[in-house]
Amino acid sequence: MNDLIGIGASGIRAYRTALSTVAENTANVDTPGYTRRQTQLKDIGATTGGDPYGTGSARQGGVAVGAIARVWDDFKAADARLSSSDAARAATRTEWLSAAETALPDDDRGVGAKLTAVFSAATALSAGPNDMLARQTMVSTLDQAATGIRTAADALTRVGKGIGDQADTMAQGINDDLTALGKVNLALARATPGTGAAASLADERDRLLDGLSERIGIDTSFDAKGAVTVALTGNAGTPLLSGGTRNAVAVERAADGRLALSVRGDTVVAVVPTGGAMAGLVDAARQVAGSRTALDGIAAGFAAQVNGWNAAGTTPSGAAGGALLAGTDAASLTLIAGVTGNAIAAGKDGIANGNAVAFAGFRGPDGAEARIESLIGLNAQTLSASRSEAAATATRSDSAFAARDAVSGVDLDREASDLLRYQQAYSASAKVLQTARDTLATILQLF
Repeated sequence: MNDLIGIGASGIRAYRTALSTVAENTANVDTPGYTRRQTQLKDIGATTGGDPYGTGSARQGGVAVGAIARVWDDFKAADARLSSSDAARAATRTEWLSAAETALPDDDRGVGAKLTAVFSAATALSAGPNDMLARQTMVSTLDQAATGIRTAADALTRVGKGIGDQADTMAQGINDDLTALGKVNLALARATPGTGAAASLADERDRLLDGLSERIGIDTSFDAKGAVTVALTGNAGTPLLSGGTRNAVAVERAADGRLALSVRGDTVVAVVPTGGAMAGLVDAARQVAGSRTALDGIAAGFAAQVNGWNAAGTTPSGAAGGALLAGTDAASLTLIAGVTGNAIAAGKDGIANGNAVAFAGFRGPDGAEARIESLIGLNAQTLSASRSEAAATATRSDSAFAARDAVSGVDLDREASDLLRYQQAYSASAKVLQTARDTLATILQLF
């Protein structure tokens, strides 16, 4: 009789826990980062001894809860994080390269169109060197070209600053996540494996790892309690977190806007991120800095060509031409104050348009117009490749997370099936207890 009561009672306890697990899964079906729980049941083996009647016969045990386990696949989780890291890198790089493309538009607002206008004005000037309107148009187009180059330089500078600001914010987010992971590690070390509390801590750990892998490429390893050790992908496995101790990620900005990363613990280690949005920011910063450097070279070359050309000719008064543009880089390029149409030295060797016709020679491959077209084309090609990579990696990431969710996500149909199964088992256990009670009552009535 005791065997019957014990078996029924153990079933009531075990299946009540299983039903609670189903209820928790159902309640968290839309909770981000929640991993499906599964109640693992085990048989309680038959035992001998302990019989209150002293018979020494074997006693049947029943069923018990072995653990509340998370339904998880480590391989699929690692694959999802890796693909997410690649997708974040490509998406971030594409976002900022798009902003850089906007800073150098290939339309009527762009530097290329303004430089073309200068050459058109020079052609008109060579046809009418004494036409004051043509001279003033030449001055005006030079001013507009200089303004356009300054505007582009300012826009690229703002893009570079935006990249740096986001990198600073991201580094802080990485350090915050590492700090939180360290606390979770310590909590996992104290938690009892196979409990709901341990499962919740593991959910929080994996949620933080998902966010961390989007920011920067990481490698992970886990101990028996589930505590995670985090290292930077590549870079000789530079450690970021071990137990409750983290190293800090820091960002440094170069004068030209390029970004450098370091990991700071007992020592400072320079690192190069290979994945995550941080790697995308480093890539974009390098690209934008290269564009800015190229624009500075174009501006300096254009100013030297224009000033050298004007110095080689004579003004309407017969004087040698002076400098028209000032500045040593794109940000400082400007039309010299006070320059008018009479400052244009269109003549040369007694020919009214002798110098004006020479201006067309600056349209070669080393000229500012060709160089800005080359820069814009290179940026467009780089952006196109980045967009293609972003689309491919996003698809790959979506597939990887879908595969992980197929294992660890909550499926209401499956929960409904488990609910019916555990309800039936619970009812059966209650029936066993009811039968034991009725049998005991019948026996007692005999006496």
